[in-house]
Amino acid sequence: MFDDRSPIYQQIADKIKEDIISGVLLEDEQVMSTNQYAAFYRINPATAAKGFQLLTDEGILYKKRGIGMFVSGEARQSLLAQRRDVFFEEVVDKMLAEADKIGVPVGDIIKRIESVKGRDEA
Repeated sequence: MFDDRSPIYQQIADKIKEDIISGVLLEDEQVMSTNQYAAFYRINPATAAKGFQLLTDEGILYKKRGIGMFVSGEARQSLLAQRRDVFFEEVVDKMLAEADKIGVPVGDIIKRIESVKGRDEA
């Protein structure tokens, strides 16, 4: 599951975020404890705890004392909003800049998107 592209604790946080976005983890659902997570993935519990702390700091997870960690009620919507912002900045804005550079009119881009979307829906 883990690779060398970023620290393991960051990959843990990213995996949990992806599980929330995709609906594997639901709002107010309990997540594995840091010890369970560490045992399952055979990593140091402190590393798992650091990943969970990132998510707690971002408001994605919250702790119920003596019970465990849970997905916050607004986690999915917050993550989707962040993902949309990144999509527009990293994909759409760059695509439009490239299109402008090579002389592709925005209307042609819209037609292409509608054509591909129509094919996918058929």
